[in-house]
Amino acid sequence: MRTFWRFTTIIFCIVFFSCTAEKQKLNVLWIVADDLGADLHCYGESQVYTPHLDRLASDGVLYNNFFTVTAVCSPSRSSLITGMYPVSIDCQQHRTQYKKELPDDVEPITKYFRDNGYFTFNGDYRNKDNGGKWDYNFIAENIYDGTHWSQCPADKPFFGQIQIFFPHRPFKRDPERPIDPERLEIPPYYPDHEVTRRDWADYLEYIQLLDKAVGQVLKQLEDDGLLSNTLVIFMGDQGRPHVRGKQFLYDGGTQTPLIIRYPDGKKAGILTDRLVSNIDLAAATLNYCEIDKPSHIQGIDFLNDDSPERQYVFTMRDRRDETVDRIRAIRSKEYKYIRNFYPERPYLQFNAYKKFRYPVLTLMEVLKEQGELNETQLLFMEDVRPAEELYNLKSDPFEIRNLVDDSNYSQTLSVYRAAMDSCLTTYDMGKYPEDVAEIQYADSLMKNNYAKWMKGIGLNENTSNDIFLEYWEKYLGISESN
Repeated sequence: MRTFWRFTTIIFCIVFFSCTAEKQKLNVLWIVADDLGADLHCYGESQVYTPHLDRLASDGVLYNNFFTVTAVCSPSRSSLITGMYPVSIDCQQHRTQYKKELPDDVEPITKYFRDNGYFTFNGDYRNKDNGGKWDYNFIAENIYDGTHWSQCPADKPFFGQIQIFFPHRPFKRDPERPIDPERLEIPPYYPDHEVTRRDWADYLEYIQLLDKAVGQVLKQLEDDGLLSNTLVIFMGDQGRPHVRGKQFLYDGGTQTPLIIRYPDGKKAGILTDRLVSNIDLAAATLNYCEIDKPSHIQGIDFLNDDSPERQYVFTMRDRRDETVDRIRAIRSKEYKYIRNFYPERPYLQFNAYKKFRYPVLTLMEVLKEQGELNETQLLFMEDVRPAEELYNLKSDPFEIRNLVDDSNYSQTLSVYRAAMDSCLTTYDMGKYPEDVAEIQYADSLMKNNYAKWMKGIGLNENTSNDIFLEYWEKYLGISESN
């Protein structure tokens, strides 16, 4: 009998310590693209070639309804690393000069991973010794241990991020697989013009280069023997870098891919319409690694099949560079409700970054002056905007038919107004108005940047739209081809 119990104890210890060792090997890798809309082949964009991301999707779970809390990087990334709405931690303004500490008890989630024995890193896919993009709107020092998983001690698991700048402007073309602009489907709120088509094709070609970069990261992970025991999560930090996309709360600005590959290929080939916000990534990743989620984290553990599904995602926009604004939105699977706090202002208040980088913006300004924009394209060019917007996403996926004044949707409007009021009361703790010093700093910085940028291309800050459009046509290679 004594021999039996000794044998049983030995077997138990072997199993116990084997399981413990296996748990210690669980790694997590976030791969984060910059300014990526849901425009991959596996998301239905037939003209783009993304074999590595398509393979990742076939080996994992593809989320059709993943949205970022905002449509610009610094507040979005601040939410991603804290699991908190930017308006709950006063990080909603873009790239504040006078950064503050996070509120009491709120920490970047790297702290919780470190406390549980994880090595943390944030790196650039091009060089394992280089740090990757942070862009947080709070004081953040020494929150990562390194820049690549190869620096992780052998006895530790890792939680890390690899940052890929693509497809952030300026775009780069893919010489191996050029895309024919004439074969593209252009959203109806843009003019069907050769500048629009060439710019859109360049964006898609840059996504193809992004796909190659993701392929390199995955291959290195596999070559290092880590792919089979690493949870891989691919996402964008926000949506498309296009007019009516980035900085705004339409789907073009807030929808981005989310693809999750489980260790050992579990849950492969699944497509889900579940609503997910990027503040959910913190909660879900911590819980997946069996790390207790701090009570202040506002995200939902969507990786747990038993957790309740979101009814809607809450998104927000505030000052972006020098452009002061305040917009809030709620999106369900069926409707989008937007509240504009500055209805007396145009959507397209001047923004130096967008004016310098977006050729279609100048194109639309020229065509408006010439009376060549249709009713749909003029909506975003008006001098004022409605205080509220309501869209039926099933029948109007491009969000161009505002239903606020449609009596058939009065009850729906009331429901979403109430939901918005609840979100504002519960989450919107940001300081308004923002400190004047921040606004003045941003205004001066961007004014000087714009003059410098324009000088760099042989123009100046007072260049007319007609001349600027000629520059874009030459830059895009259109004028030479005509």
